[in-house]
Amino acid sequence: MQQGTHLKIWENCLQIIKDNVDPDSFFAWFKPIKAVAYKDSILTLQVPSHFFYEYLEEHYIDLLRRTLRRVIGLQARLEYRVVVDNTTAPKNIRKSTVKIPSSHGANVENKPVSVQMSNTPKNPFIIPGIKKVTINSQLDKNLTFENFVEGACNKLGRNAGFKIAENPGKTAFNPLLLHGTSGVGKTHLSHSIGLKTKELNPDKIVLYVSAHDFQTRYTDAVRNNSVNDFINFFHSIDVFIVDDIQDFMGKEATQKIFFNIFNFLHQQGKQLILTSDRPPSELEGFFDRLLTRFKWGLTAELQTPDYETRVEILKRKAYESGIEVSDKVLELIAYSITTSIRELEGALLSVLAYSAVDVSKITLELTKKVLKNLIKERKPDYTIEQIIQIVSDYFKIAPKAVKAKTRKREVVQARHLAMHFAKLLTNKSLSSIGTEFGGRDHSTVLHAMKTVNNLSDTDKEFRSYIEDIERLLKY
Repeated sequence: MQQGTHLKIWENCLQIIKDNVDPDSFFAWFKPIKAVAYKDSILTLQVPSHFFYEYLEEHYIDLLRRTLRRVIGLQARLEYRVVVDNTTAPKNIRKSTVKIPSSHGANVENKPVSVQMSNTPKNPFIIPGIKKVTINSQLDKNLTFENFVEGACNKLGRNAGFKIAENPGKTAFNPLLLHGTSGVGKTHLSHSIGLKTKELNPDKIVLYVSAHDFQTRYTDAVRNNSVNDFINFFHSIDVFIVDDIQDFMGKEATQKIFFNIFNFLHQQGKQLILTSDRPPSELEGFFDRLLTRFKWGLTAELQTPDYETRVEILKRKAYESGIEVSDKVLELIAYSITTSIRELEGALLSVLAYSAVDVSKITLELTKKVLKNLIKERKPDYTIEQIIQIVSDYFKIAPKAVKAKTRKREVVQARHLAMHFAKLLTNKSLSSIGTEFGGRDHSTVLHAMKTVNNLSDTDKEFRSYIEDIERLLKY
């Protein structure tokens, strides 16, 4: 057998696997695998942990079997070597009698595995150099209750948050789930709750983390075989704030570990605070058991601020900037920008910047000029039927074919694009969109969106379809 054959075989396997899984899954679960040997039609792969092996066996064993048979032949077999973590042992390689049970017969051999020792990575949330373990809460000290403008749009969430800060884990608001569109103050309010909790309860351990950051660190823990350390760390938190939980959508392994942590903390009377861009009823791609727990406490919507609240936000921002701005100017901005607090504050800062550059007074005329450049033409409103009609006309197929069960390539292509634009240009949930496309479920729509995103990055012809349809939709 030629030297390096195992590497070439595994490289060929990866090319096939890459076409059959989404990029995130490929990066998380296949890139860390190393081919270490090939003999007598047996490919030996090294994986980072037993958990890693179990996840592959549960989710990808059929894909691995088909791929190996395609590359090696029907006689192909697979063995694993597992790297395990042990900080008390020296860095060397020894033989272990650990056997991995397989639910798939001879495709995975129950052989002794090689076990490699490695140091546990330092926890990124621990502040080094301090004898007493101190958690870096990751809270922004500028996002306080004092500079959070209360209005009818956020009163419920704000008042519940203050009650939580006074008595974390002991109110009926556990978990507290704050939801609303981007830029309405969810992140600001969650930081405010965390900061006030630390102020009133100095002994409490508070941690803010985005859902994306949580997932990234969990993936790192899997690769480094430190999942138990990862779980134990989060079990030590008294107030756990997770921002943008919609990013867990479709991430089954992350949801499982988060479910474990959520259950433990809740049972121990610890406080959980979650934010999302939609209510639990519209969170697609989540385990039902997790969605049920999200509803255990209080779900509070943060709405787009009304006119009076927008004016008050601008007054607060102008005061913080130290520049005097007339009420008329602030009222014009508040009237013109209705979408989000982030865009509202951005508009004021733009007016202040223009004034500083031109060394001119902040007048209504200047403000109108700036706003004209900021306010873009709104996207037109479309129904799903209209979108299907436009996409069907573009591909010269009947609209009813897009809703039918046919698997013809050109029809599937049109259906995926129509679903993509339906999600982009309407407020419909994934389930609602699926229903409009011949009674399909949310997972079909989710798959269509992923397919469009992937092809737009890799297929020039497909990307031209997207651009043409965007022009037809005039946005």
